[in-house]
Amino acid sequence: MRRTVIVTGARAPSALHLARVFHEAGHRVVLADTFLYPMSRATRMKAHYVRLPSPRKSFSEYASAVAALVAREVPHLIVPTCEEVFFLAAVRDLMGVGIPLFAPHFDLLAKVHNKADFVELAVGLGADPPPTLRFECDEDLSRLSVPTQSLVFKPAWSRFGSRVLIRPSETEVAKLRPTQADPWVAQSYLPGEEISAYAVGTEGRLIAFQSYRPTYRVGQGAGVAFEAVDVPVALRFVSGLISRLNWTGQISFDFRRDEEGDLHVIECNPRATSGVHYFGPGDGLARSFLEGDIAQATLKGAMTLPLAMLAYGLPYAWRRDGLAQWRRDFAAMQDISSWPGDRNLLLSQLRALGEIALKALREGRGLVEASVRDIEWDGEPLG
Repeated sequence: MRRTVIVTGARAPSALHLARVFHEAGHRVVLADTFLYPMSRATRMKAHYVRLPSPRKSFSEYASAVAALVAREVPHLIVPTCEEVFFLAAVRDLMGVGIPLFAPHFDLLAKVHNKADFVELAVGLGADPPPTLRFECDEDLSRLSVPTQSLVFKPAWSRFGSRVLIRPSETEVAKLRPTQADPWVAQSYLPGEEISAYAVGTEGRLIAFQSYRPTYRVGQGAGVAFEAVDVPVALRFVSGLISRLNWTGQISFDFRRDEEGDLHVIECNPRATSGVHYFGPGDGLARSFLEGDIAQATLKGAMTLPLAMLAYGLPYAWRRDGLAQWRRDFAAMQDISSWPGDRNLLLSQLRALGEIALKALREGRGLVEASVRDIEWDGEPLG
């Protein structure tokens, strides 16, 4: 049966991938986002693109636009890919607008997004979080009895490694000003490799899973290149947590190994991440979302978005004197923007990057921050 699916967060490569997966499965895809030229807008594998107002700038205008979009398109499902998931859930759960959103209740989304709250949900599933401290005022910091250089500090509401302090000095930590509105956490520093995982659940059942390893990054933050890895401990943890939370929706995790090689979950992102790219058109991912069927990723190897690998991966390699290895790796990576039957999206990516760069200049922000600021949710009241 052909259905209409709205995929939001069209700026993200994961949104482009999901649009293609749904299209190849025979469904009608509508893409939506707040940008004028998100990279996915140029794909042939959509019915059309809808521009929405920024939910961070005016949540009421965003809610009205979403309600109008749903009334017009009558979708079977709305699939979010970025942090607009929080605002969409607030439209449904706090404002009472009936939208078919593939995501759990707003309150549960908030709990897993907050790094301090998440660790309390994640204990006892085989990849326990490292010891985690919560700071909501200067007095909390003053009571810190652990050496700061054994810890990693980050805002409880954050993404892409923003503002993270890895093994900072006491002087750096003394400059922090945590509040109840902007709480911070500190976790024990783990020196081992980082593993990430992407999953889909429905009513507490794990129906899609892929673990992977970031290989090149934007500074200390998000990975721009990655390779699939088989990590049974991560699979057991994710399956257990989805069952514990009776989760329906997409959910992703970052893990890190300690000195003994044991895996520990660090944080959770209730949205799509790079692991989705390992599900090809014949892997059943569309049926997972629409019917609750099991999907099995069959794509392998290293992947990247070439423009991101040039813009961020190359400087990352330069700082580590790894240019020769970068050239070899880049040559061997699959392009996640390439898809049989779709147009080349290099021009679309450049146009999208130009829009973000202009936004960054106007707002005095970095490129990464400017690319997501209009849909970030940092715990502020909604509804």
